Amino acid sequence: MTPDMYLVLGIVLAGLSIPSMLSAISDQRAPRASAITVLIAGGLILLAIQTQPGGYRLEDIPDVFVRVVAQFIP
Repeated sequence: MTPDMYLVLGIVLAGLSIPSMLSAISDQRAPRASAITVLIAGGLILLAIQTQPGGYRLEDIPDVFVRVVAQFIP
């Protein structure tokens, strides 16, 4: 996997874990599963930043998403 894929997967996982975390908090439960998912997402984002030469800038993220999605579209 490329650093771009790590970054996109990490951002998507982090975004999907937010509703789960809010649901657990509103039901007064411990958000264990969503907290683990956030840690995994953070690890993927950190791995992507460390393995990409020069790192990523904020304005690069939309281009990264397009490149990754374009790899899967025939």
